[in-house]
This record gives sequence, structure tokens and C-alpha cells, in this order.
Amino acid sequence: MPDPTHPQAAVAAATADGCATAAAPAPSPASSPASQLDISRIRAISIDLDDTLWPIWPTITRAEAVLLDWLTHHAPATAALFASTESLRAIRNQMVSLRPDLLHDLSALRRESIRLALTQAGDEPALAEPAFDLFFAERQRVELFEDAHDTLAFLSARYPVVALSNGNADVHRIGIGHYFQASISATVFGVAKPDARIFHAAASAAAVQPHEVLHVGDDATLDAHGALNAGMQAVWINTANNPWPHDAPPHATVDSLTALCRLLS
Repeated sequence: MPDPTHPQAAVAAATADGCATAAAPAPSPASSPASQLDISRIRAISIDLDDTLWPIWPTITRAEAVLLDWLTHHAPATAALFASTESLRAIRNQMVSLRPDLLHDLSALRRESIRLALTQAGDEPALAEPAFDLFFAERQRVELFEDAHDTLAFLSARYPVVALSNGNADVHRIGIGHYFQASISATVFGVAKPDARIFHAAASAAAVQPHEVLHVGDDATLDAHGALNAGMQAVWINTANNPWPHDAPPHATVDSLTALCRLLS
């Protein structure tokens, strides 16, 4: 894998042989042919982040463990009442029901769930702010899939690339911001996928029309189906070989980021 601190080296490697693979293996059964995908139409790429470029749940589990350790030292009553990462996740999920107005804002949901936990335990609710800051910093420490840097270098050498996420990852804090022309999150935009408006915002950020964008993501409904309804082409990254759950299929299905590069080569 090219050194991520040297993006030009990554671009060169990816440009040479499509995601820097020494020899392209035969497509797997999870990959669909490119016959429906019109590569000539593509003038920009929008791409999901969580579970597309890195696995999200190991990151969240680690961030929750760091949060629980912090609570043990700064809000012991809360740490005693919510003594596991599972209980912290449960109260976060409870906040979804209590504050449906925050469904698009995962940062606010997490911060307010911490505040609720502190309040229920009798600790100072204002501790929610530093507690969330710690959680959020740890949430940015993702471990990218091994082909993510090469894929982003390959894509960004050919198209303007826009990150499009319902999550609260910060591509600049993660260290991949140089690959993107823009990054749009539901937290900031105020609307989440699969709403067509956030997809159209990605097209605007790339200065193209929606039909000129190829959206790439792992979620069949939020990413691929949402992009189709927004008038975009869609590639579904289906690593688990799941059945397609909707009527109209995506323009292509691949089982990895490397397969995506081969598709677009």
C-alpha cells in the first residue's frame, strides 16, 4: 500500500494498474457485470464512508470503551450505572426514540445520550461535552480497509470525489481529506440518505448534474437505492453477498473496493 502521507505516490501506483493490484483476479460471484453501468456518463464520484472505506463497529466499540473509562474517573456514578459498552449503546439507542428530530445528527444523538446517562446517575450533565469530545476523537481513529487508500487514489486521479455520509466521520481528521473535493455529512447538511436532497448536494459540490454522478456505498437502501432515486448511477459494495432487497437493481454490484477499480478501469 502506498504511504498515505504521500498522495502522489498513491495516485501513481493506482493509476498504473487499477488500485495497485499486481494481477487482477477473476470477478467473484458477488460482482455483477458492468453492462448496465455507463462509464462514459460518469463525471464525478460520491462515496459512502462507514463500512465502505472502513468497518465501523470495531471503531464504535473502542470509542465506547474509551468513553466508559473516562466516566469511571470523572463521573463514577454514571460509570457504575452504565457499567458496560452495551448499556452505553442502549441509552444511545433510547435517545433515538426520545429525540427523533436528531436522527440525522449522530453527534448530537451521542452527546445527548451521554447527558441523559449523567443526569440519570446524578452526575453533572455538563460533563457530556468533554465526554463526547473524547468519544468523537476516538471515533475518528478508524482502520481503513487494506485497499481503501489505493481505491481513493485511483478514483481521485480520474474524477472529483465527494464523501457522502450519514455518520460523523471527519475525513480530514482521519487523514484522507486530500482525496476529496468535498465532504457532506447528514449531521451538517440536516438531511440523511436516502433523501434525494443530500445526493443532489453531492452533485452540486462536484459541479455536475446528478445523472453524471456515480454513487458508491455498502448499504443497499441508504446508498444504492437512494442514489437511484436521486437520478444517479449506483454501485453497491456487497461484501457479504446479500440478496438485493429492492425492485430496480443498482447499475453494478462489486464485492470489494479493488473490484470497483477494475470495474472502472
